[in-house]
Amino acid sequence: MVHKIIMPSGGQTTDEMLILRWNKNVGDLIARGDVLFEIETDKATLSVESFTDGTLLGINYKEGETAKTGEIVAY
Repeated sequence: MVHKIIMPSGGQTTDEMLILRWNKNVGDLIARGDVLFEIETDKATLSVESFTDGTLLGINYKEGETAKTGEIVAY
């Protein structure tokens, strides 16, 4: 089963976030709770953790790109 990594909500007034840094690379094994990437909203910098174990298959947004809430950023 392929799991989608979705951009989380940045809050009530933020619907688009900047991906600052990926902590994992395509092909890396991931454990539940691993920090996958860091995002920046207009108010804070946040870490996004994995909700499942698996392998990072692909990244749709590179560091420095913005993604909207709910968009698939990786698999």
